Amino acid sequence: MAQVERPISPHLQIYKPQITSVMSALHRLTGIALGVGTLLLTWWLIALAAGPDSFEVVQDFIGSVLGIIILIGFSWALFYHLCNGIRHLFWDMGRGFELSQVTTSGWTVVIGSVVLTVLAWILALSW
Repeated sequence: MAQVERPISPHLQIYKPQITSVMSALHRLTGIALGVGTLLLTWWLIALAAGPDSFEVVQDFIGSVLGIIILIGFSWALFYHLCNGIRHLFWDMGRGFELSQVTTSGWTVVIGSVVLTVLAWILALSW
């Protein structure tokens, strides 16, 4: 039987990234990041229950440059996932499917998540 030459399904090499595809990928990645970040929170809570020595180890890690970067990333992932989830709720109601609305809401989610992250950290550091 002769092999028929069939076109390969277009993939990332063919398609130009669009706001919808990037937002979808980021929503999935931030969901994974939130799951991993929850492990850090769990470690912190277990260390808190285990005693001062264990808690000091976790606090030293969280207070390090790497720990702060992880916490800022976790905060952004939380706010991004929240804002994009609200966007999806509007889609579930059948609203916001026009291309211009999709683009506007996508950029609103990105900007809103960054603004909320900055505000949360300003508030947290001002205490």
